[in-house]
Amino acid sequence: MGDVMGHAGAAAAAVRYLRSAGSAPAAQPVEALPRPELRCVTDDERAPVDQGEFRRVLGTFATGVTVITAPAADGEPGPAGFACQSFSALSLAPPLVVFMVGRTSTTWPRIARAGVFCVNVLAAHQGELCRGFAVSGRDKFADVPYDTSPVSGSPRLTGAAAWVDCTIHAVHTGGDHLIVVGRVDGLGVTDEGDGAPLLFHRGRFL
Repeated sequence: MGDVMGHAGAAAAAVRYLRSAGSAPAAQPVEALPRPELRCVTDDERAPVDQGEFRRVLGTFATGVTVITAPAADGEPGPAGFACQSFSALSLAPPLVVFMVGRTSTTWPRIARAGVFCVNVLAAHQGELCRGFAVSGRDKFADVPYDTSPVSGSPRLTGAAAWVDCTIHAVHTGGDHLIVVGRVDGLGVTDEGDGAPLLFHRGRFL
């Protein structure tokens, strides 16, 4: 995440330079794109790559780990949340982030109905918490302390290193996953945020 924000800082400096030279137009509001119609992945879209080998090779790329949460939408029994390692910063102006979720996820429709979400960036000691949010068919928030994020009201997990409060900005299809773009409405680092992050590499936490 630090490298991503470093690149974002460099991009911001370039934008400031171009604007000072009169070469860049003022930033324009970005309109949310309509959500895509879902369809099955057809045989001709399937690459001739073994899925096990795909997982093994891509597993060499270490990632941070987050839990995406959302408040209870109308008619829902409680808040929603799932563990997610496919999260990244996307844009500085406007501030956008992105995460990926499987099309078969039972949690994603609940987040979509809420229309907002909070990214909880997990700290190194939160491996068991992450495992709890990776399991389907149970109350993931049972015995999990949290407060509510200031803008969306999504669960903000106690002990997380940082939080990013978002409104769903766009949703794109990406094979067997959805690419969810969020517009950042608020964010911060917690008191515990100076510690090491939770990392995932080769199928295990570091």
